[in-house]
Amino acid sequence: VGFYFSHLDWSHPDYAPIPPNHRTGATMKDIYNSWPDGPQNPHWQRFLAFHRSQLHELCANYGPLDLLWFDGDWQPGPEYWQMGDLRNQLQAWQPNVILNGRLAGHGDYVTPEQGLPIVPPAGPWEFCVTLNDSWGYQPQDHNYKSLRQIVRLFAECIGMGGNLLLDVGPKPDGTIPPEQIALLESLGAWIHQHEEAIYPTTAGLPAGLFYGASTLSQDRKTLYLFTFDRPWEEIAVKGIRNPVKRASILGSGRALKTYKRGGAPWVNVPGVLWLELPEAELDPNATVVKLEFDEPLDLYTGSGISIQAN
Repeated sequence: VGFYFSHLDWSHPDYAPIPPNHRTGATMKDIYNSWPDGPQNPHWQRFLAFHRSQLHELCANYGPLDLLWFDGDWQPGPEYWQMGDLRNQLQAWQPNVILNGRLAGHGDYVTPEQGLPIVPPAGPWEFCVTLNDSWGYQPQDHNYKSLRQIVRLFAECIGMGGNLLLDVGPKPDGTIPPEQIALLESLGAWIHQHEEAIYPTTAGLPAGLFYGASTLSQDRKTLYLFTFDRPWEEIAVKGIRNPVKRASILGSGRALKTYKRGGAPWVNVPGVLWLELPEAELDPNATVVKLEFDEPLDLYTGSGISIQAN
């Protein structure tokens, strides 16, 4: 059980003590800057009491909670919200609850949204993204991502060790738009076919070793390569010192030919591993190649050396 909760509340007169048609980020900032007593202003203290009471109601009336997913912690500043005290209070009310990162730095994980990180955030993280351009239902918004694009976002996210939060916008009657149902069911079918590469795996290769996403089994003896684009017969992986016990297509199980070129294995500098990938085995959304090793994955990530013994 999880609840979404917005800290800011423009409908509350003490949070937004100006007329609705004047409420913008700039005018709200001017209001808070004009309070000589800052967070001790009576308006704010009344709103903060209301805010805490709402959270107590959610924590007290609905049994054990797994997640509180917060939003809107950016205005006013952290000195107003007292998020450290709030975290302690929430854990007293719900000792096992997980708190997302929108608590001005006092959450359990961070939540980048819409733009996939280039570098994985530090610690646990979750990438939040919409199926189209809108978080809520917008009947005019038909700018849906393709299944291939969603699969790619998903694979790249888990390949960096993240979780994907994929937004659905229900219609006013609670039903899910058919376009969204189709995308979710198709994504589910693709995940089901490739679930070995997803549950339970960890982040795969560092950036630059493979031009795609990858995940790694928990014992580090199986590497899964997500290939998004049609290759010219082969795909390449750098940095792998291990001999490959078996390479195959996840799903069909078809064995793949592999070979290495270059490198200096006698000084632990591996060559490039090449894998033949037949056209007939390509998945239109993402092809997953399974590499199996006898020992945990041993990677070379150095900057290269002069080979003095040939």
